[in-house]
Amino acid sequence: MNEKNTKELENVLGSTHVNEFAKFYKENKDSMTTSIDSFSVYVKELFRQKGVTQQNVFLKADIPERYGYKLLSGEKRTKQRDVILRICYAADFSLEETQKALKEYEMPQLYVKIPRDALLMIIFNQRPGSIIDVNALLKENGMEPLRTSGRQD
Repeated sequence: MNEKNTKELENVLGSTHVNEFAKFYKENKDSMTTSIDSFSVYVKELFRQKGVTQQNVFLKADIPERYGYKLLSGEKRTKQRDVILRICYAADFSLEETQKALKEYEMPQLYVKIPRDALLMIIFNQRPGSIIDVNALLKENGMEPLRTSGRQD
C-alpha cells in the first residue's frame, strides 16, 4: 500500500463520514503514526528536510551514536529532556520545531517563565554555535549545562 502524506490524508478525511472511520483507518493505517513512534517519525522527517544525517546529528549533539539510534527507533527512552534538546539543537531545529519534538516525546516544552528554559529559547532562536558554546552560555549565566546521555536515564 502506498503511504500517503498529511495533505492526502486530510483530503480523504474531509469526505469521510464518522461511521466510515473504521474503513478509513484500515485503508490508511500505514500512513498514520501512533504516539509510540510519532517522535521518531517527526524527527526523521525533519532530518530529511534539513538534509542532515542521524550520525552527524549525534556527533554534533555529543551523544553516543548507538544510544541516539536507539532513542530514535524507540528501543530506548530517556527521562532527560536535555538529551532531546541536544538532538534538536544539533539538527538545527527551530524553536518551534524543538517545542513540537518535545511534545511528541511527551516531555515538557521549554517554558519562558523558567530562567534556564528562557535562555535556551533565546539560544534556539539565535544559534550561538556548537553544544559546547551552548553549555558555556548556560554556565556563564549560572545554569546547569545540557546533560549528556550518561547515567541520568
